[in-house]
Amino acid sequence: MKKIINKGFSLSLSPSGSGIKPGARFDSSISVRSSTTSTATSTASAAETNMNSPCREKLFVEHCKGVNGLEKVVLREVRGCSAEIYLYGGQVISWKNEYGEELLFLSSKATFTHPKPIRGGIPICFPQFANHGSLEKHGFARSRVWSIDPDPPPFSANSSSQACVDLILKHSEEEVKIWPHRYEFRLRITLGPGGDLMLTSRIRNTNTDGKSFAFTFAYHTYFAVSDISEVRVEGLETLDYLDNLKDKERFTEQGDAITFESEVSVCSNLDDSRIALV
Repeated sequence: MKKIINKGFSLSLSPSGSGIKPGARFDSSISVRSSTTSTATSTASAAETNMNSPCREKLFVEHCKGVNGLEKVVLREVRGCSAEIYLYGGQVISWKNEYGEELLFLSSKATFTHPKPIRGGIPICFPQFANHGSLEKHGFARSRVWSIDPDPPPFSANSSSQACVDLILKHSEEEVKIWPHRYEFRLRITLGPGGDLMLTSRIRNTNTDGKSFAFTFAYHTYFAVSDISEVRVEGLETLDYLDNLKDKERFTEQGDAITFESEVSVCSNLDDSRIALV
C-alpha cells in the first residue's frame, strides 16, 4: 500500500434531520481527545437545565489576525496544546498537541477568501449537510463571518478552568431569501486542561411566524494522518449506513472496524456513539 503523507481523513459527526419549533433549541456537542476518540451527542429542548457558569478563564485566549487579515482566536493550554479558530466559517483550522504536532488536516489549496469555504479543519455544516437538500453543498454557515458572542448563555459543561471562545451566527435577510427561516446558532469551542477539544452547538428557532424548521448539521472534521493504510475507525459496528459510492444504497456495518484500501464515502446514523480513530 502506498504511504500517503499529509492527507486528510474526514469524519463528519452529524445529528441530522431535526425539526425545532419557534423558541425551542437544538443542542449538540463533539469532544475529541488527542488520542482521536470522539463522542457526539445531540438533544432538542425548549428550556435550559443543569447549567453551570460560562467560561471564566481567559488567560490563554488570544484575539489576533490570520491569513488575509481575517480575525481569528487562538486557544492555548498550559502544557502547550493549542487550537486556532477563524471567525470566517466559525471554523477550527488547527489543533496541536503538547508536542506541537498538528492533529487536523488543512489543504495546501485552502483559500481564506469569501465566498469559498476553508478546506480542512472542522467546517460547520448548517443548515444542510452534503447535498441532502436544495441549498449549496454543506450549507452556508461555513462561508459566513461569525461574531464573538458578547453575552453567551451558560452551558452544561463546566469550563471555568478551560480556554474557550463563544461564537454566534444569526440569519441575514439575504439568507432568508434562499432559506426562509430565522435562527440563532451559538458555538462554544473549548480546549481542556489535557488538550481535549470540545465543540458545543446550540441552534435556536427565532421565527416570528410560528413555523418550525428542519435542518441537517455536521461537524465535518478533517483529521491529519500520515498513512491511511494504517487507519482504523472503530465504533460503527451494526450501524446502518448509506454508501455514497453506490448511489446511497443502504448497508449494515458488519466488521468491528473500518479500514481503507480504496476510496470510502459513507453516512452512518449515530446516537450517543463513541468513535475511535486509531
